[in-house]
Amino acid sequence: MAKQLDSSEYSRNNVERYHKRAACKGIRKGIVAFIAVALLAALGGTAFAAVNWVKSLDERLHNEEVVDDELRAVLTEPAAPSDPYYVLLLGTDGRAGEEDFRADTIILVRVDPPNKRLTMLSIPRDTHVYYKGSEMKINAAHFYDGPAGMITAVQDLTGVQISHYAEVNFDGLADITDALGGVWVDVDEYMYDDENFHHIVSLDPGYQCLNGEAALFYCRCRKFYDGDYTRMRHQREFIKAIIKQVLDNPDPLTLFNVVDKCADMVTTDLSASEIISLASEFRGIDVDNNIYTAHAPSFAAMLGEVSYVFVSQWQLDELMAIINRGEDPSAFMEDLVVDTSSMPPQPVTYEEPVYYEETSSEESQETYYEPEGGDDGGGYDDGGGGEASTDDGGESSTDDGGEG
Repeated sequence: MAKQLDSSEYSRNNVERYHKRAACKGIRKGIVAFIAVALLAALGGTAFAAVNWVKSLDERLHNEEVVDDELRAVLTEPAAPSDPYYVLLLGTDGRAGEEDFRADTIILVRVDPPNKRLTMLSIPRDTHVYYKGSEMKINAAHFYDGPAGMITAVQDLTGVQISHYAEVNFDGLADITDALGGVWVDVDEYMYDDENFHHIVSLDPGYQCLNGEAALFYCRCRKFYDGDYTRMRHQREFIKAIIKQVLDNPDPLTLFNVVDKCADMVTTDLSASEIISLASEFRGIDVDNNIYTAHAPSFAAMLGEVSYVFVSQWQLDELMAIINRGEDPSAFMEDLVVDTSSMPPQPVTYEEPVYYEETSSEESQETYYEPEGGDDGGGYDDGGGGEASTDDGGESSTDDGGEG
């Protein structure tokens, strides 16, 4: 069992470092904000109205309960403005009125504006880690220490420094999709799950425009033979589709409208002017060839009575070296045979753990259906430190239907 953590243990020693770094960052942010305001004014508004609009967006994006000094203290500014940097994206399962919840989706993104290149690395939410000396699933770090805890846990696992943070709950994902007028996605296989979803319970294969509810089903359904691995791939494909749809639109007002509509649904340390500037830098990106995707080399197995996903650390280190160089990791993922020897100390129930390889979205995969009476994650977890009942895919049994 994972030990309970005292939230007061969280260190504030880095807060002073954050304030010193923030002073240096202010000049660059001021330049970016000036450019954004000037562009807005040029599009027909007044400079005064543009300034107020940007200020309003920042207040909505920067939820003070999330974006606080503790969060900023664990972020690391790139050495130079043109250097690539990492952003941690989280999808959370929090519902209205809840104060403590865990990260359901974890994606580490390497952002390389000069080369118009992005790399997305999915990290299974049930990844086995030691956080502050306690054994737990990586998403439990969010339960104990919020975003700062998740950033620390992901940095420790991957060996990179994270510069920015963004999170969206899954209700927000549906709202963002609807705000875009739907998102076009190539659904690679037939999907069906009437246990965890109640309105949209299936999707046919093919290129189609998904509304918010269908997008939620596409991104959260895990009724597949490999459970979370196909779901993680679908999430990355959906993000690529959003990027393509937003950046392919030649009308700059569309970008401002998207940022405005998303401000109430996304929480991030990035300012509105930084988001607009970043999107402008990535206009013209070759989505098919310059957005790379991968997942942490890993496999599911039981530790005692708890199902975890175990990362092969030496293979993850090799993968991170490729990502750090800005190279395409697809060849590495295609040749990957996960090393399943990296098990923690006994007691371990080791019953034919399965490892999974990255697959192309074009490849057809056999859909997995739970036998009658089985449970493939339709219930809620126990709200503790990652000790929930689990299915055979290494997934804690949170409600993946998004319909609490």
